[in-house]
Amino acid sequence: MIFRRLIVKRLLILLLAAFPLLAAAESPNDTIEEAAALFEKALDGRKDEFSKDKQALYATINEILLPRFDRQYAAQLVLGKHWREASKEQRQRFIDGFYNTLLQRYADGVLEYDQSMVTIMPFRGDDTKQRTMVRSVVNLDDGSKVPVNYALVKRDSGWMLFDVTVEGVSYIRNFRAELDSEIRSSSVEAVIQRLESEIATTPDE
Repeated sequence: MIFRRLIVKRLLILLLAAFPLLAAAESPNDTIEEAAALFEKALDGRKDEFSKDKQALYATINEILLPRFDRQYAAQLVLGKHWREASKEQRQRFIDGFYNTLLQRYADGVLEYDQSMVTIMPFRGDDTKQRTMVRSVVNLDDGSKVPVNYALVKRDSGWMLFDVTVEGVSYIRNFRAELDSEIRSSSVEAVIQRLESEIATTPDE
């Protein structure tokens, strides 16, 4: 369980590292390579500041993340078949609640990002298709190597990230399984209210 939490935390570190140039890069691989370098630059000299001011950390991540992460697509995949059950208003609340929960749950992990840990593999996919994958390897402190794959979808504005898979474990699939079980035992509305409550009660630091 501890290892799985570490992997999920690393997953979000890498996910967030992929955002700054999603709309500007010419290819999916360019997106990841350029973004990783820029994200490390954004953290340079500010990690202590962000560790003491979580709201500033959230705002900084959000400024980078929000325009480049396909929130609706990710949320729809996470909600799965329950998306059809939700009203238009519930869908928007779920998108917002899921996104903000994701942001706040893993924000601290961003402070551990180190570009030297990441090796981007040569692109082997087909960037003419609607969706593609960029592969990388993360070198952990204990010397182990963890495969990390980034799933991107092509939109009018460019490539947008929607999923990250670590050692075959997708954050989309993880959240979908977790929330499907919860929805089955309660309801879509109950899950949305829980997410909204968790965001509202997150302490300022």
